[in-house]
Amino acid sequence: MNLYQVLFELIDMRSFSNLWYWIMLAVMWSSASHWVLGVPFDVISRARRKGGDLQDDLEVLVRINTGRMLDIARTAGVWLVAFLCFILSALLMLAIWYEIEFAQALLFLLVPMCILSLMSLRTARMIEAGENAGTALHRRLVRHRISTQALGMVSIFVTSMFGMYVNLNIGVLG
Repeated sequence: MNLYQVLFELIDMRSFSNLWYWIMLAVMWSSASHWVLGVPFDVISRARRKGGDLQDDLEVLVRINTGRMLDIARTAGVWLVAFLCFILSALLMLAIWYEIEFAQALLFLLVPMCILSLMSLRTARMIEAGENAGTALHRRLVRHRISTQALGMVSIFVTSMFGMYVNLNIGVLG
């Protein structure tokens, strides 16, 4: 048995029937909804409840994270979008034309995360434009978390429906 066969037995390339894929999907969305613009949600809720120094810490964390995000978008945004479009179009070709399940699974992970990145960039711009303190900041961050959770629920639902379709189709054919 060569190294190639051992790796493919260890890492099942049939992604939708692999438990690790579903664990990764759940952890990815759990982390995405917990870290709102790079700020843990417990920091947001404690600042909302208690205010004071916790509110100051929240505003500083949000200012740092949104500043970094917007700076990256302004300086390297075009190159990042071009590279991402290349990767996504290559995966799309592999997933649809060649029907490679691994590429399909990666698309179901990456496309919603790209949408989440755009939502985060939009929220960062709104915070920079003036919703950067007090209740306006809390409201914006909570809205972003709720929209992240909604996107995650839709993403998990669509992924699971497609995964079941693929598994049933392979079960019937194979």
